[in-house]
Amino acid sequence: MSVESKGPDPVRKPRADARRNRERLLEVAKRAFADVGPDVSLDEIARRADVGIGTLYRHFPTRTAIVEAVYRREVQQLAEAATRLVETVPPGDALHAWMRLFIDYVATKKVIVPALATIVGGWSELYAASTVLITGAMSLLVDRAVAGGAIRPVDPLDLLRAVVGFTTIETGQDWVASARRLIDILMDGLRLPPPGA
Repeated sequence: MSVESKGPDPVRKPRADARRNRERLLEVAKRAFADVGPDVSLDEIARRADVGIGTLYRHFPTRTAIVEAVYRREVQQLAEAATRLVETVPPGDALHAWMRLFIDYVATKKVIVPALATIVGGWSELYAASTVLITGAMSLLVDRAVAGGAIRPVDPLDLLRAVVGFTTIETGQDWVASARRLIDILMDGLRLPPPGA
């Protein structure tokens, strides 16, 4: 009697509670990096997330793993926001809202960049992947806003460079508010005047 060979076991999805723990750890880690700095201990992150250190290590076996995961999550959320805004908000408003979200993303990135620098050989790959997602999001929003007559034609990469520029000149703790004001001014300049104006 022949016995049929079984294929490999299908990859099981993590349980719902495991997914919730992972998301909670990432959100808490992001806040801990902002509150304490890039050197916040993994024990502190676990404590703030109200989980045991073993739970943290099951999801993120190294410090580098959680730093990288926080960064990837921020980039992914920023890219997904572009798609969501395109589907729910008028074109010009979608672009404006996303550029403001970009400032929040940069604020988080500035906090974890020193920790990201410890990713040996992996930082350039991580940066390249994030660049593709962010430029794709900006292109989607700009193309839609131009096609909808909300803004004058502009190269999406030029606009992205301008927004990045707003984040590089820090004016102390209120640089985020300053960058948002500059985005408002930029959008005012991009908007097309109403017909007959």
